[in-house]
Amino acid sequence: MEAANNYFSKDFEFEQLQQEIQKNPFHKHHLIPFNPIHTNKLSDANDNNNDEYSEAWNKFHATHLSGKFFKERRYLLKEFIELASCNDPTNILEVGCGTGSTALPILRATENVTVYATDCSNEALERAKGIIETSNVHLAKQRFKTFLSDFTLSRFPNWLACNSCRDNLMHKQPIDVPDTSSTTGEEFDKPDYAVEPACCIGGVDFVTLIFTLSAVPLHRMPSAIAECFHVLKPGGLLLFRDYGLYDMTMLRFQPEQRVGEREYVRSDGTRSYFFCLDNVKDLFCGAGFMKLELEYCCVKSVNRRNGKVMKRVWVHGKFEKPKCENSN
Repeated sequence: MEAANNYFSKDFEFEQLQQEIQKNPFHKHHLIPFNPIHTNKLSDANDNNNDEYSEAWNKFHATHLSGKFFKERRYLLKEFIELASCNDPTNILEVGCGTGSTALPILRATENVTVYATDCSNEALERAKGIIETSNVHLAKQRFKTFLSDFTLSRFPNWLACNSCRDNLMHKQPIDVPDTSSTTGEEFDKPDYAVEPACCIGGVDFVTLIFTLSAVPLHRMPSAIAECFHVLKPGGLLLFRDYGLYDMTMLRFQPEQRVGEREYVRSDGTRSYFFCLDNVKDLFCGAGFMKLELEYCCVKSVNRRNGKVMKRVWVHGKFEKPKCENSN
């Protein structure tokens, strides 16, 4: 258990890297208070036009269709051992599934899991379905279900958790999320073990947010996390892994690409945010979750071509939805 928790997390100390960055004048633009006057036109358009946000990721996935661009994330089964030890039928909602690099190892680990995978990009969903369905995963088509959704702007479809079931799943009402969705997602048969087959699947046992939330504009994060809370069963877990403060990727951004505190936009319109631990705790606990695990994963990666050592910083988090209190 302990070995799994420490997997890929302690190659160096975060505090040591923090001191190095803060002393290096080359990285000064990452540390000074953000001045919104310097926000560029690209970031303004990307944030104000809802279609631009999804379209940017559609273009990204269309550009990087090669399977070599995404590696199967087998390490997640050691970081989140719960995913590989599901003895009973289990529903997992993977938010921001991309091309299936997270879903594939989960589906391979146990036959008791069904993954409901969503993304704001049709290109990503089509690629994910192709990868999963041509794999050697048992009953891949029946156990991997995709639907188009932007959880930053609208609710998840009612077949995942209907209004009545949402009320029953709630421990408390954290943040209102407007029901502005015009897309309910791809229709498909409900699983045989659905809690209420005539209504919905009755919520999910796990929600995974793996390198997804960092691509969301900061001001949309609270409502997006609240929506994950709404469809998770009481006692269920949200598993989080994403970019951490001072990660190598953050340090590559130029001053003109900065659009907020620790928030950047690329030339293709896609965004990237870099989390600190307090930031993550406030976001998830503010939505009603209880923190179980939260730490920096500090990993040294070596470029095989030039031998350069790269320091990666990710945030690992595990959050539980409180069990509902008995009400009679």
